[in-house]
Amino acid sequence: MATRDRRRDSPPPRTGTSEAETLRGFLDYLRTSVAAKVDGAPEPEVRTAAVRSGTNLLGLLNHLTYVERAIFLGDEVTDWPATFSAAPTDSVAEIVARYRTAVERANTVLDGCTDLAAPVPRPQPGKTGKPAPSVRWALAHMIEETGRHAGHADILRELIDSTTGR
Repeated sequence: MATRDRRRDSPPPRTGTSEAETLRGFLDYLRTSVAAKVDGAPEPEVRTAAVRSGTNLLGLLNHLTYVERAIFLGDEVTDWPATFSAAPTDSVAEIVARYRTAVERANTVLDGCTDLAAPVPRPQPGKTGKPAPSVRWALAHMIEETGRHAGHADILRELIDSTTGR
């Protein structure tokens, strides 16, 4: 199958020298990559399951929006499986914009964090009473979570319209 749209791949970032700069650099790199996979994807394929699990491209980004908001902003999520589905009325542009807004708000929280061992200072602590994770754990988890789903998104987007690359 010929490639219809091949984006130029960019290598992982060469960020600053501190642990925080490195972690944030890799996380932002993955965030940009996964949003680019969804941005401009055609309807209805963007929300159509291409694998047996039911995973679809738009649902992945919707899920990552919830994860960003839960980890960094303290939003409580009671039904994680439901986060993998976007509402039928939500457009691709709306889901991408919602994700980018969540990332901006998360980065605002992170901008105030100077100690990676300290808990994430969540503006809206969850009602569950669970303590916030350390900033280091939150960054490592979001790199893992976003990277895993970015890989899923790579495959799903290529199955939709042969678009490859970051």
